[in-house]
Parts: sequence; C-alpha cells; structure tokens
Amino acid sequence: MPLPPAARPLARLAVVWTALSGLAPVYPLYALLFLDTGLSAAQVSGLFALWSVTGLLAEVPTGVLADRWSRRGSLVLAGVLEAAGFVLWTVAPGLPGFAAGFVVWGVGGALVSGAAEAVVYEGLAAAGAEDSFVRVQGATTATELLVQVPTALLAGVLVEAGGHALVGWASVGTCLAAAALATRFPETAPTDGGDDGGGGLRSAVTDALRRPSLRLTVVAVALLGGLDALEEYFPVMARDRGVPTALVPTAVLVVALAGAAGAALAGRLARLPSRALPALLTASAGLLAVGALAGAAVAPAAVALSYGLYLAVLVVGEARLQEQVPGAARATVTSVAGLGTELASLLVFAAWALGSAPAVAVLFLAVAPVVALGLRARQTR
Repeated sequence: MPLPPAARPLARLAVVWTALSGLAPVYPLYALLFLDTGLSAAQVSGLFALWSVTGLLAEVPTGVLADRWSRRGSLVLAGVLEAAGFVLWTVAPGLPGFAAGFVVWGVGGALVSGAAEAVVYEGLAAAGAEDSFVRVQGATTATELLVQVPTALLAGVLVEAGGHALVGWASVGTCLAAAALATRFPETAPTDGGDDGGGGLRSAVTDALRRPSLRLTVVAVALLGGLDALEEYFPVMARDRGVPTALVPTAVLVVALAGAAGAALAGRLARLPSRALPALLTASAGLLAVGALAGAAVAPAAVALSYGLYLAVLVVGEARLQEQVPGAARATVTSVAGLGTELASLLVFAAWALGSAPAVAVLFLAVAPVVALGLRARQTR
C-alpha cells in the first residue's frame, strides 16, 4: 500500500537525511584510528565507556531541549556537534582529542534520539498522515542498515587515498551536509497543543507518565530497543558457528539485509492483531536459539530471520509509543524511552556474559510478555 501523497515529501526527506547521517566514512574505521594513533586496548575501551556515559547523561535533557526549543533545531545542532567531534579527532589525534570528540558526539547523538521521531510524527500529523508513521519509521530504520554498505566502501577508498585525515574531513563534510538538510524538516506545533513554557512541558510529561498504559509502552519499547545490542555480537556468533573468518563480513551483511527487510515490512505488521507482536518476538527468540546451536550452513540464515522479525516488532513498538505520547512532550518521553534502551542493553551484555546467544534468546522470551502488555494498538489517551 503506497504512502498517501501528503506523507511522501516528509518520508523522502527523512530517508535521505537518515542515509546522509549514516554516510560518515569514519564510522567503520574509528576503532582502527585510535589503535593506529597508539592508544592501548584499555584506552579505547575507556573512550567507548565515556561515549556511552555521555549519551546516558544527555539523553533526557536533550529531549527536554527539543520540546522547549526546537526539534528541527536539535537535529541541525546534532549534525554540527558531530562534525565538531570529528574535527577534534582529525586536528588533535590523541587521547584528549578523542575523548573531547566523543563527548561532543555523544551530546549530538542524544539530540537526535528524542527529536528525530518527534519531528517526523508531528510533521505527518500536521498533514493528516500520522497513520503513515510506522511505514516511514520502518523505511528510515532500513536505511540505517543499508547505508552501512556504501559507507564501508567509501571508507575503504578514502583511507587508501588519504589515510585517516581524509576520512575525518570527509566525515565532517557529510555531517554538515546532514545538518543543512535537517533545516528542511517542518517545525510544527504539537498536535495536541500545550503551553510552550517549562511548566507546560513538565505538566505534559508528568501527566503522560502517570498513565499506566503509556508507562508500559515506554518500558516495552525500552526493553525492545535494548535487545538490539545483540547486533554487536553477530560477527562473534558467525565465527563461533563455523563460518570462516573471511566470510564473517558477508554473513553479518546477510543479517543486516534481513533486518532492513523486516523494518521495511513493519507497516504491514502493524495491521496485525496486537497479540501477533509477542508471538513474533517469541519466534525471533526461537530462531536465535537455532542460530546459536546450528552449524555454519544454517546459523546465519536463522539469525537473519530472527533479526528481521525482531526489527519489525521494534518499529511497530516505536510507532505505538508515538501514537500515545502527548505532542508537547513527544521528544522528552521518546528520550526517556531512549534512556531505558541504553540501560536495557546492559541486560544483553550480561546475558551474553552468562550464557552467550542462548541466554540472550531467553532474554528475548522474557521481554515478550511486556510487549504483549505494552504494545496494544491505539490505546486511548
């Protein structure tokens, strides 16, 4: 079913902006940049921890900023901050420069977390096309995965041509281009009105999170989003199941493509009864368990199908959250869910440490009842 005409311009803008935002060639190479500069493995881990902590601390405040100031402005500022972070990496390569860059990038990433979904949903709602959000969200999620392919190819060409410096400056350019494109997003007033002042926002957030149905949805989306941390282990799973090291990138690419397909099909899944969502997540858990135990001939396909089903459920969950959140608090509540996602990802890391992929499959099963309660369609406000 095609998007209604009113939704198409914003959908195209969201997809192109997502693609451009993911095209920075430094993404697949920054760990190598740190090592090539002479940092130790412990120092690299410390940088990643600093990045994560920055994102956690900035998540909710940046959502509040987007609701009180400008969601479009938050996306523009995010691109500028990320570019600034890569400038620091390029002109001051070393532990202090890398740390400062990660702090700046972490704040920029937090700005996107709450504002991106909010600006798209409100723009669609202003055009009377909010029912299209799940399909637009699915398309942007699929784009995030698919753009990794040209990004990796571009990174390989640039690092050969001019080393890490050329990669860094090219990344600055793509981030600034994404910031410029973000100025084209509509800046709409919340569809349900609301006071522009801080008191009005606090009231909207408080009233929203007092609703048991919305609290459950926030928890369900946070837990679902946290499960995506499993993506970090796909290369490990492939090699553990006997995939030759040279073919591991191909196996991981197959999983990413399946995830993109699942996200793109989320619009159709959204029309199914709500009870289908926990059933599909349960099926995803079963396929993940198969992928953890099967041989090299079966494991990548099983994990790919598992990831595709999972991302389809996640996109529907994100859409159900936007259906319920009051417009005046949309970015803030979305950021609260984002903070929950960051914390929930720790459960995946702990499960993997305890029992590898089978333990993560059990975690998927444990989340299914929360999904059943929290992602009921069209709950009333």
